[in-house]
Amino acid sequence: MRFTSFTKNLRARRAAIAGSIIVFAGSALLVGEASLAQQGDSRPRTTIAAPTPPEVAQPTPTPARQGGPGSRIAPQLGPPPPPPILKPKPTPTPDPNSAEIDEGSRLVMNAELVTLHVRVIDRNNHTINNIARNDFKVFEDGVPQPVFSFTQEEVPIAYGLAVDTSGSLRPQFNQVLDAAKTIINSNKKGDETFLERFISSDKIETIQDFTASKDALLDGLDSLYIEGGQTAVIDGVYLAAEHVSEYRHGNDDDRRRRALIVITDGQDVQSYYPETQLMQRLREEDVQIFIIGFVNDLDTEKSLIRKSPREKAINLLNKIASETGGRVFYPQSISELPQIANEIVHDLRTQYVISYDPTNKAHDGGYRTIKVSVADAPGRDHRIALTRLGRTAGQSAAVKSPNRTNPPTNNNERQPTTRKNP
Repeated sequence: MRFTSFTKNLRARRAAIAGSIIVFAGSALLVGEASLAQQGDSRPRTTIAAPTPPEVAQPTPTPARQGGPGSRIAPQLGPPPPPPILKPKPTPTPDPNSAEIDEGSRLVMNAELVTLHVRVIDRNNHTINNIARNDFKVFEDGVPQPVFSFTQEEVPIAYGLAVDTSGSLRPQFNQVLDAAKTIINSNKKGDETFLERFISSDKIETIQDFTASKDALLDGLDSLYIEGGQTAVIDGVYLAAEHVSEYRHGNDDDRRRRALIVITDGQDVQSYYPETQLMQRLREEDVQIFIIGFVNDLDTEKSLIRKSPREKAINLLNKIASETGGRVFYPQSISELPQIANEIVHDLRTQYVISYDPTNKAHDGGYRTIKVSVADAPGRDHRIALTRLGRTAGQSAAVKSPNRTNPPTNNNERQPTTRKNP
């Protein structure tokens, strides 16, 4: 009985102790969680920032000419040469004892003279020299014009050499460069030349600006290479002829003969300027254009509504040459190139220079047709005078230098750009 009571008391005591332990453990657990919560709130938290998305590069907006989005800007032939500095010359005091005009008289200078470079040939296209002044007659719009001056003496030449470096000239390219070197090596004292390469409208480069240094020009030719692109013959001729016309050596009284020699296959794939604008520009310039046209490899297939590429190229090159009083050569073989180069040089230096005072003084910007005739010599072959077909009279500054930010275009493709080779 005593043992049973003792056992019951022991079990009750153990149960009480166990309950106390459970209560203590629970309390400790609650206190620990509270403590951890307080520590978590009190210490700084480490935050992993979300990655910043990369900035998307915004394309540089292409400047568009006035007239709508997507319009193109006309190509330019690299930076122009530095403008000449005009140094005023002191005006000498006239000596009344040596003056050729009476004191008080007025000397009027005619600033409207038109200068023509005339080549005379026979029916076999052979040059004829030693023709007298009185054998020439000049007509403007069919009206005879008074000849002011006449000469056949050699004068220095400022000319450009524009070389098509598109892939179509790859088979002949070494011989093309040899012909160009023949022309440059013929330069004489006072001559200056600039070298242009052209492919597409965005690849028209001044390789060498006007210089009298043959070495610099020959080095420029040696740097040329073939490159692919949509050939822009019209743009290449337009910019080169303009550069030749506007170049002046030292002052505005530079009266040298001006010419452009173009070496191309004549296939214009995609030019910025239309053909009509090129012809208008050439009428405003006194620049003769000589062309070596490699057209034999062009396609001859045509349709009822479409000319063949070869026929189209020949028509373009013939029109450019005839408009400026120049000449175009179509070599049948590479072996003809040295002779062609020599003929171009000969034509440049053996022409007649005729100036006339136009009877039509209207400054209306109109087009004047020009014709020069030469009398036949007894017992000799018929003589033919070749010169430019006309001129634009009284052109304003807007016509002389067309607004290149808003010229006529025929498409809205990528804007062509040009640069000057360093």
